Amino acid sequence: MARIYPQTSSSSCSSYSSTSTYVTTKREIFTLWMKSLVFHGNGCAVFDSKGQLVYRIDNYNKKCSKQVHLMDLHGTVLFSLLKKKSSLFGHWNGYKMDEEIPCFQVRKNGNLLTGDLNYDVIFGCDNIADTNSYKIFALPGKLGFKIVNKENRLIAEVKQKQSSSAIQFGDDVLSLIVEANVDHSLVMALVTVYGLIRHML
Repeated sequence: MARIYPQTSSSSCSSYSSTSTYVTTKREIFTLWMKSLVFHGNGCAVFDSKGQLVYRIDNYNKKCSKQVHLMDLHGTVLFSLLKKKSSLFGHWNGYKMDEEIPCFQVRKNGNLLTGDLNYDVIFGCDNIADTNSYKIFALPGKLGFKIVNKENRLIAEVKQKQSSSAIQFGDDVLSLIVEANVDHSLVMALVTVYGLIRHML
């Protein structure tokens, strides 16, 4: 059976302790396995380029829960994600660790009739997106998407994982590429929200 994570490291400066800032100076590649490590649970597990578990989501209730927690490998909650129904489609708030004020909000955007949908990521939850806000655009594939900043610079991308051999991975095994100097935990929080929107978590 093929391993679901890369066998070579893209960077040697990563740190995933409970006090880490989860930022590296080089591009990082992670493997997302859209399965919970908890028996009969829902969620996903995230491995780094060395095959080490770095993030996990264990949703014990059911898929598409309205409240989900992103944890590191030690079980420390990094982000709590809560769905709000204040508009036609609602939105998701992301709370960092134990903070009471959301640090970001994900809102649906685009045209439902044409299928041209994207999502605004607004930091600080201001009504008007500032220069630090991101956008999420869907890509071909079950959960393929990219995250860009206001200057349209790529922040991160998720796509179907490709094996170096002829063995094919399932639709639930994905690659996450995070650009340099970007908080991996923040990107994983956005990946989690998008997975919930797409009914994969």
